Amino acid sequence: MSLLLDPAAQDLLFREARTANTFTDEPVTDEQMQAIYDLVKYGPTAFNQSPLRITLVRSPEARERLVQHMAEGNRPKTASAPLVAILSADNEFHEELPALFPHFPQAKDVFFADRPVRENAAALNAALQAAYFIVGVRAAGLAAGPMTGFDFEGVRKEFLDDDHTPLMVVNIGKPGPDAWYPRSPRLAYEQVVTTV
Repeated sequence: MSLLLDPAAQDLLFREARTANTFTDEPVTDEQMQAIYDLVKYGPTAFNQSPLRITLVRSPEARERLVQHMAEGNRPKTASAPLVAILSADNEFHEELPALFPHFPQAKDVFFADRPVRENAAALNAALQAAYFIVGVRAAGLAAGPMTGFDFEGVRKEFLDDDHTPLMVVNIGKPGPDAWYPRSPRLAYEQVVTTV
């Protein structure tokens, strides 16, 4: 069985997707980011909880504050990317459930009254949305450089609050010279899939 998605789109979204390490200085506009969000917001999550929150780092002052929390090897990439997004999980996402899950608004209290339960659900579903976000960046013709090499607590204190857990920092822009490392191997179907 073949995939319905056009092979060029398959390449754009998946086969050619790699973490970008350099970027051109071409700006990433608010309109591009709005279009990305307006696409990826439709990706499914449990209870439609939608806990992903996106902090766009645009100002030079904010960029300096972020760079100081990045791992040494990630600092030049984050300093030079046209746009950087901090992706976080909102641990109070349940407050939006009456609007997001209107056919069962009680889910807010029935399933998510306890903070540890919310934190686990937020982490899982925001990570899922982060993957949608990266694919959306690719769909916009941009490159994404997702990274987890940073001081999570430092970034939380600097840019977020106690109700938000940072997941990753994503550099965004048009790829620059030598943006890609060679493609690393992937596991074969038989190594990953088990039928029971």
